[in-house]
Amino acid sequence: MAEASRDFSDVARLPAPADNAAVATERLEAGTRVARNGEAFTISHTVLEGHRFLTEPLAEGEELLSWGLPFGRATKSIAPGDYACNEKILTALAEREVDFQLPDRPNFRDAELLTYTLDGENFQPGEQVPLYSSPATFKGYRRGGSRGVGTRNYVVLIGATSRTGGFVKALEHRLQNAADDHPEIDGIVAVAHTEGGEEEAPNNLDLLLRTLSGFIVNPNVGAALVVDEPFGTVTNDAIRGYLEKNGYPLRDVPHEFMTLGRSFGLDLKAAGETVRGLLDGVGSARRTEEPLSELKVALQCGGSDAFSGISANPLAGRVAKEIVRNGGTAVLAETDELIGAESYALANVRDLAVAERFLLMVERFKRRVGWHGHTAEGNPSGGNNYRGLYNISIKSIGAATKRDPEVRLDEAIEYAERFDRSGYLFMDSPGNDLESVAGQVAAGCNLVFFTTGNGSVTNFPFVPTIKIVTTTGRYRMLRAEMDVNAGAYLDGEPLGSVGARMFGLTLRAASGEKTAGERAGHSQVSIWRNWRQTGPVDLPAIQNTPEPDGEPLPLIVEAPTSDKAFDALKTERGYVADQVGLIMPTSLCSGQIAVRIADGLNARDFDRDRLSRFVALPHTEGCGNSGGASEKLYSRTVLGHLANPIVRFGLLLEHGCEKTHNDYFHARLREAGLSPDDFGWASVQLDGGIDAVVGKVAGWFDGRLDRATELASEPVGLEHLRLGLDAGGPLPDEAARAFAALSATVVASGGTVVVPERSPLLTSGVYLESTVGRAHNTLSYGEAARKDGFHVMESPTGDPLEAATGLAATGVGVMLTHVSGRPLPAHRMVPLLQVSSDGRTIAKYGADLDLTGDPDLRAEKVLDLLLRVASRGYTPKLLGQGNVGFQFTRGLLGVSM
Repeated sequence: MAEASRDFSDVARLPAPADNAAVATERLEAGTRVARNGEAFTISHTVLEGHRFLTEPLAEGEELLSWGLPFGRATKSIAPGDYACNEKILTALAEREVDFQLPDRPNFRDAELLTYTLDGENFQPGEQVPLYSSPATFKGYRRGGSRGVGTRNYVVLIGATSRTGGFVKALEHRLQNAADDHPEIDGIVAVAHTEGGEEEAPNNLDLLLRTLSGFIVNPNVGAALVVDEPFGTVTNDAIRGYLEKNGYPLRDVPHEFMTLGRSFGLDLKAAGETVRGLLDGVGSARRTEEPLSELKVALQCGGSDAFSGISANPLAGRVAKEIVRNGGTAVLAETDELIGAESYALANVRDLAVAERFLLMVERFKRRVGWHGHTAEGNPSGGNNYRGLYNISIKSIGAATKRDPEVRLDEAIEYAERFDRSGYLFMDSPGNDLESVAGQVAAGCNLVFFTTGNGSVTNFPFVPTIKIVTTTGRYRMLRAEMDVNAGAYLDGEPLGSVGARMFGLTLRAASGEKTAGERAGHSQVSIWRNWRQTGPVDLPAIQNTPEPDGEPLPLIVEAPTSDKAFDALKTERGYVADQVGLIMPTSLCSGQIAVRIADGLNARDFDRDRLSRFVALPHTEGCGNSGGASEKLYSRTVLGHLANPIVRFGLLLEHGCEKTHNDYFHARLREAGLSPDDFGWASVQLDGGIDAVVGKVAGWFDGRLDRATELASEPVGLEHLRLGLDAGGPLPDEAARAFAALSATVVASGGTVVVPERSPLLTSGVYLESTVGRAHNTLSYGEAARKDGFHVMESPTGDPLEAATGLAATGVGVMLTHVSGRPLPAHRMVPLLQVSSDGRTIAKYGADLDLTGDPDLRAEKVLDLLLRVASRGYTPKLLGQGNVGFQFTRGLLGVSM
């Protein structure tokens, strides 16, 4: 008996009536019969939910359409029911190891991304939707001057650069209950970021100053403390000068600027007293009835899928239209996610100048990524692909629907540029969700609409986020993390009805009702990261630079060996300095959740004879950044940390929609000769949200600990010592001699020393003439050292946090740096000893240094302390105090997308 046909309306949607590629609303198995318009056709191959199949026959060369716009061109004849697939989607599904047969080859190629040509002669200005005669209101915090109205009332702790990020996070932790007696204060939150940490000024300096300035005066900020360090590339004076020069209303914000100049503990105490002195003033604020013209909403999407442009984005656009009609403002962003959809974005625009400004921003973005060897086609992530977004054209078409067709584009502004007009705006930004949101917040947005298909749980620290998920299935899976189910529209409820309900929620959230993200206590910040290239470069020369061969450099001196020993742990991978449980986020969006899990596990009782501690390594990569060399560099460094011998149990925690998801790392581990079965795997989205994944990860580690044997230790020699070595600031000759003697002794004794390429050690003649003479790179950044001896690790930037991250991935078990100036944040996983022979450094920061010698810093004393750390008998001071940092480099060609 023939199988009954499924009705088309029950299994698929056409985004626009004239489209010829339908979106499956459920998984359709190969052979399924589908009835449409009185005819039936057969699904050729299994089509996942969100993927497309043809509804009309196409000849080779004809266009595939969604929303009436082309996203592909047929490379062969395609019949109704055939699964629409390009080469990228077949590759992405193969990596996911799907349980069905894929087509042998693609049947369409991506639509050409042609430069949009604006017809200036025939341009017609658009019209904005009319304002309501009686606009709505919400209850917000009226700020002084031109700051507007806040939807929240936070004390914000801002690190001027990445080097002060560890301090403001530690301060946030110390003050987590300080505002409990002030019910009008929503919290005390830190803004720690990745920027400005090098010795030279970054290429994004103006953007960085503009963003930090915008954070300070955002209406949701009741008071701000800004923290810098002496001689940084981005200082308080620079931020204050930028605020004043550009007319920011700084005087209307209760604020303090603080420069770190004493020990970590004393600075932390002083900063805490400063913040407590601000609390009474911040806590005296009261909500008042305010017009909706004071609401400024950031429109953002992340973890998008094929339904984003059908349900969630049109819903966000519809509610944004209501805000505009009430005199408020909506801000669209993500420049590269509108490439290919320019005709839609500019279908209704205020004037020719705005249209030209928008297109200039698009072309500038293309040039910038082009300097780094990339194009906009690299934007869709692995999660996007898996959920049906085949290429940038189809992603952009759906993303653009956050502008309702009736709404006019009123202005195009720079990243983080403050705006003083209402209406519908566009802000230049990368497609990286968190980097884009940061710019919108700095521009003045006091609420975020975040649409998501996969179920992104991302939130911002001091601006509430309303998360809108595309389908009912995902909403049910992640109910605790999502605020609005746009899937109700797909299920048959009118969009107007769903929109009215969301508009009501918007007013309540703006008036203080906590959103799902706020209830979960989850938030992260990332500013548009620095880009290395600022003009055309010889890309082949950079891309084809030979990789180091991994062979250690020979010593040029006769060095004495040492019979000193340390108390090492005996493992299947040899003698090691420690055994930890590592939670490695596969992208930025699971980072804070990983930290929460590690903190919770460390607070519990567990058998410390089997494991010393749990560690999480939060970072900002793996999602909205380019592929190619930078992606390879990133994945190699992740694997280096997972394979570091001090890791006894390692688990990878994906968000679920990133480029570098769990399946991606399954493949990378196998390529590196490592077994995925040796690691744990968890997914914030697919495991059901934050609480569910916390329980799953804890259960996996509990199971491993239950089956693990107790650790045994015994004294071993320096041949088992793996040491990362660096220096920060000027290196005195006395210290160079001590470090040279230490290096030579360890290497001569059979151990390993790894030094980053840009270390002052390698520009010191005193150090080199007593070790290896002329040095060259023997390891790529983050590459595991396979052979013992002296290694130099490639280091694309001068950021000390990025250098330490790379060193830890080489497999070292302890790190040592000489400090002239302020000590560095400690690495989260590998202990970092900090010593100094600089008198001024010792006078200021002696309490944070692990060893001092003014001017005498002897190699023997340093080695003794290193061996105490390697024996787990001493914890470096700043690691013990929680002043920690972790940051991947993007290399020379990495860029936000």
